[in-house]
Amino acid sequence: MTTDLEQKWNLRYADGDPAAASPCAVLKQFAHLLPPDGAALDLACGLGGNASFLARRGLVTRAWDLSPVAIGKLRAHAEAHGLPLRAEIRDVERQPPQADSFDVLVVSHFLDRALAPSLAAALRPGGLLFYQTWTREAVDDRGPGNPDFRLAPNELLRLFPNLRLVAYREEGLFGNPAEGLRNEAWLVAARPSA
Repeated sequence: MTTDLEQKWNLRYADGDPAAASPCAVLKQFAHLLPPDGAALDLACGLGGNASFLARRGLVTRAWDLSPVAIGKLRAHAEAHGLPLRAEIRDVERQPPQADSFDVLVVSHFLDRALAPSLAAALRPGGLLFYQTWTREAVDDRGPGNPDFRLAPNELLRLFPNLRLVAYREEGLFGNPAEGLRNEAWLVAARPSA
């Protein structure tokens, strides 16, 4: 039986094309930090822009999303292009990743604060988390209207206290709102090596 949430995302991805899906900005900006190989996860992947990017860089990639429509399209795209990518229908809130499973984990425009400890634990020692999502300090109406799905100032930093900060960007409402990074926070953090 299809849930309302699943139906919402199925409709959103119905006309989408994985070939046109881009990786999130934090992943593109800091791609030089990626390891040359290893296991990666694109969590709540949608049409898999992050997953395709990771797979093309040689990482064995998994992509999880609630939407069968998005996953079906991503599977077909990965197969057609020979990408080392396995797309799976998965409710990540009910089935978070297992501990010590990934060298790279990417989350973009998805926020479930209760998952933060599981995401940090899912990284292997030295593993990297790339996270980009909406903030409550916004200069326009991009992003979700519900403040529960937006971060408070510096909240993304506080969600992952046991990870080593590698890069962070959140410009809020400072300066000229027509320039810079607005409406979002970016984080790159690493699980300390043993």
